Amino acid sequence: MEEGRKSEPAAFGFPAPVQPGATRVGWIGIGVMGGAMAKRLLAAGYTVTAYARTPSKAEGFVAAGASLADSPRAVAAASDVVFTMVGNPGDVRAVVLDPATGALAGLPRGGVLVDCTSSSPSLAREVAAAAAAAGCHAIDAPVSGGDVGARDGTLALFAGGDEAVVAWLAPLFAHLGRVTHMGGPGSGQSSKIANQVAVAGAVVGLGESVAFARAAGLDAPLFLGAVSKGAAGSRIMDIFGDRLLRREFVSGGSVRYIVKDLGMALEVGDGGEEANVLPGAALYRQMFSAMVANGDGNLSLQGLITVVERLNGIGK
Repeated sequence: MEEGRKSEPAAFGFPAPVQPGATRVGWIGIGVMGGAMAKRLLAAGYTVTAYARTPSKAEGFVAAGASLADSPRAVAAASDVVFTMVGNPGDVRAVVLDPATGALAGLPRGGVLVDCTSSSPSLAREVAAAAAAAGCHAIDAPVSGGDVGARDGTLALFAGGDEAVVAWLAPLFAHLGRVTHMGGPGSGQSSKIANQVAVAGAVVGLGESVAFARAAGLDAPLFLGAVSKGAAGSRIMDIFGDRLLRREFVSGGSVRYIVKDLGMALEVGDGGEEANVLPGAALYRQMFSAMVANGDGNLSLQGLITVVERLNGIGK
């Protein structure tokens, strides 16, 4: 081994196991989801170095014991594993692949990139190829489970890339939720996009059912409590039902993200084939886009009921 070069995990040439106090973790993007996930690794005893576009938003994270770096490249230079959880594919490209300030430019040889952003499968493959060319590894591991899952460590993680690398990362993933290896690079992102189609449909169904129940004169909490025990019950209802009833539309991620994800589901494929024909996803995207058009783009998914209410002449 060359002097000064890190050893690499055994399954892919690197013997040191992941463990607190030894494995250095970098985190880029500490918003609602990323911040909660990073705090779980910090609480588990890992050294965490973070980057935030707005440093003031990281004050609580730093107070909890994290270090703050001034660029993604600086985060990576101080890390063995770098997680990214940013807004959209353009953000991923900037924080990972920028030749001057991106994480890959600073990541030591043998290091691992883990992108938890809901992003493009083709970009995930591009990042994986760039990482391999630099002697590093990249896993696309978007998540599902919302802010509750991020806080409680019960997320579903869809991992694409080298299965041996995913296995080596298992001690870190265990603090975040349950990981499933979905296949090669990009398959994690494809899985998340498919997941979002199902999530969107469930949220639309939840909003319309509550709007109908109220219009019929039913007690909405009683209604949800009853149907949640039957076939209509779902994880979506568990996460968003009470918030919807309280009209607490701020908690959770921005609806803009699911508009982005559904857009990726409908895009023309990487090989130039025709766009996916997904009539439900197209309708759901139109409805969530209406929230954005109504000035509610920063609200969470449960706010979709406001669109249903507007269509029926209720509310704004």
